[in-house]
Amino acid sequence: MAETAAEKIKKESKGLRGTLKESLLDEHTGQIRESDQLLIKFHGMYMQDDRDRREERAEKKLERLYSYMIRLRLPGGLLSAKQWMALHEVTDAYTTGVIKITTRQTVQLHGILKHSIKPTIKDFDTAKLDSIAACGDVNRNVVVSAHPRFSPIHEEVFSYAGKISALLLPKTNAYYEIWLDKEKISPDLEKDELYQDRYFPRKFKIAIAIPPYNDVDVFTNDIGIIAIIENNKLIGFNVSAGGGMGTTHGNAATYPRLATMLGFVAKDDLLKVVYEIATTQRDFGDRADRKFARLKYTVDRIGIDVFKKEVETRSGILFQAEKKYELTIRNDEFGWHKNHEGLFYYTVFVETGRVYDGEKVQFKKAFYEIAKTGKAQFRFTCNQNIIISDIKPEDKNEIEAILQQYGVANVTQSASPVRRDAVACVALNTCPLALAEAQRYLPSLIDKIEIILGNYNLNNEAVSVRMTGCPNGCGRPFAAEIGFVGTALGRYNLLLGGDRLGKRLNKLYKENIDEPEILSNLDTLLKDFSINKNLSESFGDYVLRKKIV
Repeated sequence: MAETAAEKIKKESKGLRGTLKESLLDEHTGQIRESDQLLIKFHGMYMQDDRDRREERAEKKLERLYSYMIRLRLPGGLLSAKQWMALHEVTDAYTTGVIKITTRQTVQLHGILKHSIKPTIKDFDTAKLDSIAACGDVNRNVVVSAHPRFSPIHEEVFSYAGKISALLLPKTNAYYEIWLDKEKISPDLEKDELYQDRYFPRKFKIAIAIPPYNDVDVFTNDIGIIAIIENNKLIGFNVSAGGGMGTTHGNAATYPRLATMLGFVAKDDLLKVVYEIATTQRDFGDRADRKFARLKYTVDRIGIDVFKKEVETRSGILFQAEKKYELTIRNDEFGWHKNHEGLFYYTVFVETGRVYDGEKVQFKKAFYEIAKTGKAQFRFTCNQNIIISDIKPEDKNEIEAILQQYGVANVTQSASPVRRDAVACVALNTCPLALAEAQRYLPSLIDKIEIILGNYNLNNEAVSVRMTGCPNGCGRPFAAEIGFVGTALGRYNLLLGGDRLGKRLNKLYKENIDEPEILSNLDTLLKDFSINKNLSESFGDYVLRKKIV
């Protein structure tokens, strides 16, 4: 079977080194060599350009305005106060000034010029932060239910995110050599039994949920792990495999998929099972066509029973029948909460995950002031929000005063349920794959959706709305009650009928429609919903019951 060009680049990369050092030294261009554009992803970066300025620069016969996005590896999404200060300072020194919270419980920074990449990474390294394997055909950031109030054993479950992240890290020293000028080590010490010289066929994502919370959208991941707690003790995990969101417009053979349950394993067996699911995908995944290289296609191609048996054979661990669990909450719980240890937490609503200073709210100033007190930590959620965490009772008023002073508390308290639950990917102007807007457009669309909801007395209806600028699905639009997937500038596919809990995908309702058509369709649907819905019935369930899709 013929391999893709990407496979060839990986194999010939000398442990992900390629010619990155040479690309960085070329001062005649803001871009890097073509093969290096793939390899830099494994170091947690993408090469991008300002698409708003392409035409203007082309007219002036100038090169595109190339820059780099860097994404941090933060298993479980936790930052200390000192690390937040470092993040803030790096953002101000080298980037567009906006911190973007991703749907994978971490942050990414945009607009970094080529000559600023090394200083950025060195500053992060000083703060004990890195971007290793945050992108590329490797295991990405491991996510876990965010809020320590969720469970007295949150800390124990949370620790597995770090363990899995460490287990599945590439062994190459390339990141340290290229970006931090560390000494080259012997290739013999770099032997990588997991990734070999091939790495994975495509990206690989893992999530850990703590019932009853599914804030991580556990079934949309290549591996979905559900903590099983009995008598306030963690006994093990239900493990599922084969989730993934990405599709390709016009290619019916591509599709979103929710993970299939494999069964239960004891907690001491989890790491071995996860490792061997990864090796099975490494060996069986499609390397001839990247469109079909994700684990979901592997599972469907060889069959779930064959896949499960292969993992059991490799790990020496038999899956037991899945244990009972219940997932009843997917949204973040905003405002103040207290956990079993008496520590306080404040969940902040950050619209589309953009941390910036504006007229109504100064997120960056507020969070920097809080970090300077040293009296809180910062936790990211998969819904693009921030939890100001681990606050002692005697420090709560001080943190509250800062949240009030900079408008953060007001923005959080005043946001409608539909706005709080909305998610958007970055899309234009930086993502090279974007066909349409997402984060820059969704807030204004929500304004109009709120008016429709108000017209039909549905103001308190927490309908989940998600938007992406392309079918890659970074904002998980296929797992929403209302999903928008960009097809062209100003045009979207409208998908309906997902559930509120992330256990059912939506389906295509209208194709390639513009804003007037979107609003007209939603007006008709929401009016009908307000009249005919059952008590406590969600919009997604209503759409399914009425066979609208």
